[in-house]
Amino acid sequence: MARDDLFPGPVEPAPATAAGPDVSKNQPLAARMRPRNLDEFAGQSHILAPGQLLRRAIEADRIQSLIFFGPPGTGKTSLAQIIARRTKSKFERLSGVESNVADMRRVLATAANRLENTGQPTILFIDEIHRFNKAQQDVLLPDVESGVVRLIGATTHNPFFFVNSPLVSRSQIFELRPLSEEELFALLQGALADTERGLGYLKIQADETALRHLARIADGDARKTLNALEIAALTTAPDKKGVVHLDLAAAEQSIQKKAVVYDDEDAHYDTISAFIKSMRGSDPDAALYWLAKMIHAGEDPRFIARRIVICAAEDVGLADPMALVLANAALSASEFVGWPEARIPLAEATVYIATAYKSNSAYLAIDAALEDVKSGRTLPVPEHLRDTHYQGAERLGHGKGYEYAHDHPGHFVAQDYLGTDRIYYQPTEQGVEKKIKERVEKWRAELGAARRKKEK
Repeated sequence: MARDDLFPGPVEPAPATAAGPDVSKNQPLAARMRPRNLDEFAGQSHILAPGQLLRRAIEADRIQSLIFFGPPGTGKTSLAQIIARRTKSKFERLSGVESNVADMRRVLATAANRLENTGQPTILFIDEIHRFNKAQQDVLLPDVESGVVRLIGATTHNPFFFVNSPLVSRSQIFELRPLSEEELFALLQGALADTERGLGYLKIQADETALRHLARIADGDARKTLNALEIAALTTAPDKKGVVHLDLAAAEQSIQKKAVVYDDEDAHYDTISAFIKSMRGSDPDAALYWLAKMIHAGEDPRFIARRIVICAAEDVGLADPMALVLANAALSASEFVGWPEARIPLAEATVYIATAYKSNSAYLAIDAALEDVKSGRTLPVPEHLRDTHYQGAERLGHGKGYEYAHDHPGHFVAQDYLGTDRIYYQPTEQGVEKKIKERVEKWRAELGAARRKKEK
């Protein structure tokens, strides 16, 4: 029988009060500490901060069908339960793994009777909705369309790929993001202080380094970090005064991952600095070691990928333009698959960039141009390059004398595009850029000859 797993026992759960349902100390800490209202909900400020769409819809009771997608432990189930309480709806839960069509039809029929007889709406929460096949998802459509139930689906997969289009089109889609280290750290502190639902009934002295380690290694998963804290608290022997001391060693054992010397900001930035400099210095082995250290320390894959993208543009540049393409692909792939698989595209991009030809010519060129602009040497746009797509431009002389490059041999014409003789881009002879240098030097020579001819 489908039931809300917040409530222990096989019986139908009692109605929740304004403070939320009763909890049992037999439940895991993460279940006991589920937020009871929007003010207790951690993270997801992009959709739940005051004034944001989802919060406004919840507070105004204008919720229709919703699909939440995001990694585990980000609050998909908790948010659905909060919505049910806030909108005074009956909460029914089904699982995409365990439930079948018969379960669905029973819940839908009960919801229709409830709405007709009492006027109480039903929120049908389907966990892992992507596991339902097309036929199962189609069963939901008529009752979702008619408003018999308000569907809230939860999935770790992108619903645009894994949920039927008709169901997606009838739902609002909200992405829940991994919680930040600071948000998880605050959750841990709250659990230690809460005497009703948390661990406040114990005498616990937790080192900040231990809590920070749990928050970082949990990879944005609130369930994982809270349950690890409970394991650490309940398996650590108290001292003679009855105080449980949670140090870094206890935290490492409870979450089964050793802390790398990485917990302070200096080590964090020193490691990423060594990683970038190793790629720039063409040492793939060193770069892979620093990458492995960051992965083991629980670094955000997006943080690593962004640095790889920057290195590809700044240090490889036009010597091998494919480096930036591969770096962006690694960024996209790492966001899509997450840890642990993200290590593979990140390693591929790291090795490629470390072994690629290097050139920082584009980086130096844009900085030189920016320095000119910031120094006050702003140049007017030459008349022949100005916009001509409006009435009266021709009368102002805009575009007069402009030559269309594609009308000339080699799709190039020696034409002034700046209004002054200034060179920013200095190509090297590294890799692909050697060919670029040949073309640029040829074009600059033709432009110089044309300029001298015009001056005579």
